[in-house]
Amino acid sequence: MIQAWHSDLSRPLRDQPLIWPPAETEHEANLNPKIPHQHQDGPDPVIQSSFWQRMINTPAVPGPVLSWAGIAYPGVGCNCAPPDPDGEVGKTQYVQMVNEGVQVFDKITGTSVFGPVAISSIWSGFGGACQNGGNGDPIVVYDQLADRWVISQFATPTGATVPQDECIAVSQTGDATGAWYRYGFHLTGNFLDYPKLGVWPDGYYMAANVFNTLGTAFLGPQPFVFDRVKMLVGDPTATSQTRGIIGGSSEETFLPADLDGIIPPPVGDPNHFVAWPQGSPLIYKVWAYHVDFATPANSTFTLEASVPAASFTALCPTTRNCVPQLGSSANLDAIADRMMFRNAYRRFSDGHESLLDNYTVSANSVAGIRWLELRRTQPGNWGVFQQSTYQPDTTWRWMGSIASDNQGNIALGFSASSSSINPQIRYAGRLTTDPLNTLSGEQHLFDGTGSQTGTSNRWGDYSDMTVDPADDCTFYYTNEHYTTTASFNWRTRIGYFRFAGCTAPQKGTAHFVVTACTGGAAISNASVSIDSRPYGATLSNGTYDAVLTPGSHTYSVTKAGVGTQTGNFTITNGQTTNVNVCLGSSPSPTPTATAAPSTTPTATSTPTATATATAIATATATATATATATATATATPTATPTATATATPTQCVVPNFIGTRIRQATQTWVAAGFNSNNITTIGGPGQKISSQSLPAGFVGNCGTTTITVSH
Repeated sequence: MIQAWHSDLSRPLRDQPLIWPPAETEHEANLNPKIPHQHQDGPDPVIQSSFWQRMINTPAVPGPVLSWAGIAYPGVGCNCAPPDPDGEVGKTQYVQMVNEGVQVFDKITGTSVFGPVAISSIWSGFGGACQNGGNGDPIVVYDQLADRWVISQFATPTGATVPQDECIAVSQTGDATGAWYRYGFHLTGNFLDYPKLGVWPDGYYMAANVFNTLGTAFLGPQPFVFDRVKMLVGDPTATSQTRGIIGGSSEETFLPADLDGIIPPPVGDPNHFVAWPQGSPLIYKVWAYHVDFATPANSTFTLEASVPAASFTALCPTTRNCVPQLGSSANLDAIADRMMFRNAYRRFSDGHESLLDNYTVSANSVAGIRWLELRRTQPGNWGVFQQSTYQPDTTWRWMGSIASDNQGNIALGFSASSSSINPQIRYAGRLTTDPLNTLSGEQHLFDGTGSQTGTSNRWGDYSDMTVDPADDCTFYYTNEHYTTTASFNWRTRIGYFRFAGCTAPQKGTAHFVVTACTGGAAISNASVSIDSRPYGATLSNGTYDAVLTPGSHTYSVTKAGVGTQTGNFTITNGQTTNVNVCLGSSPSPTPTATAAPSTTPTATSTPTATATATAIATATATATATATATATATATPTATPTATATATPTQCVVPNFIGTRIRQATQTWVAAGFNSNNITTIGGPGQKISSQSLPAGFVGNCGTTTITVSH
């Protein structure tokens, strides 16, 4: 068990001192040593046949809806390469990270909401390695169960020469420009390289490639897990666990599963790490990491499946001078010695589970992308559902990232280059109804107009394909390119697209309002579990929204030192169910709620009624809630056999807008729990707010309170 060496809550990022580090000399971002392999080359039997290319006459893969420029060199102040571009899409925002910068965009328009700023801005005032020794390898993931952002980068502690710490921040709300719970963990005395995160209900899982401090000897892969439940509420006792280096230098590296979609994994399911193929005959090892934060000795990291892998020839196993490009004698690093970010996990409505992965191989003397889908339907184990090498012509394709939408349609993004073209950003895909093992309809997200010279051949080191949690259909992809032929002058691009036939899954929202049983004050940072899985935590106004499949669900809401309450509710497609919970001694009625518009009165911690919503408490004190807002609750009987109460509206606290930007105002208003239609902004995008009609801290009705803010 590893304790955080420090943790705290930052000021809102939009109010943090913006760190503009002095520009460094041009340099390699980090070592990223190559992984030694015992791989034996063999003929590739799964290179996609051109026969299937001809059979798919009308490719369903759409062109980009929109693309825009992401963070450009020097990455705020790093002056380094490669950029390590990655990004994630949330409810309203897209967050991109590079070495060593971060920027927040409106996910629909691509307009910058905040930044770019140095990643170290997030860590301003934190101290130690996270504030002063950040080295990059940044990762951002969106925790859609909780509506939170998680960012990380590794750092070099004082006295060390290589990264050994991991700095992880979890946003306090769904607004990435807001405050962050910050944690610093010292994970090893060795060189911690290529850390990659994955979201899972019981933890934030991470894999790293561990080397000696000189970077000359690979020691093996190492898994880690961080206490998600505690980090969501900023608990300073949050810890990390690891089972140590796995298998030594002969073990292949792996990636943790990263959850996509609204259907969580089965209750108690471990995280699934998938490894680069190994052995003879070749297999994909699937490792199961089960964590127990209450009793760390019970945590395990075990091999759960050995899945046959098709043979292939390794690409450029001894050199980074690999992928050709137009107009440059310096070739590019293919990083063909590992799985590429992410290991995308999804569970479907019919119960089957999917893991999507990719890596780069040599195919017909050029780079091709081996992509694979592992599936299982419990009680069965993981097996290959499809695997193929995508190499439709003589262009080199590498640096892939893969994901699927809620209907099982797949998109693979990648870099493409050859001696006759500058590096480009492309993607290909498949409908779930297409023939297995096939991709088609290759599209150009953005064509670079320059090539990279020098720069130690570095490219990538990764890219990122993610899926919009709002519709679970729209793919977002980010990667790097050059606009002019030069060294150390990379650019990044972000774009999105969706398959025309994709429709959002059936879903509804559980709107939790958690208050004190005595006095009715909002309770923040109460942990919410749904259907026996950790989900999220309440905001400062005591609310938490969970997006769920239709049907019956159970919940448990708890806060240390306050209390725990359990119950059940029903979700109806397209509707919001209000779930009112009180914590503390002598709990008052807590409803079993069914679908109701979020603005309709519901039962609160005291039995309530209006002209259209009545609650009658009797000695048995039971009642029901309907879409017409007739609600009852389970209550402790009082000396009076019957009681009639009056409705108390849900209360929200007005946030401070002064100094923030006009474009952020509505997001901040909604994050505080108020109706988005009840805010008026006077001013243009980007202008700072100088006045607000209601003071910060004012308590008003969440559904009806209005406010005007102006620059």
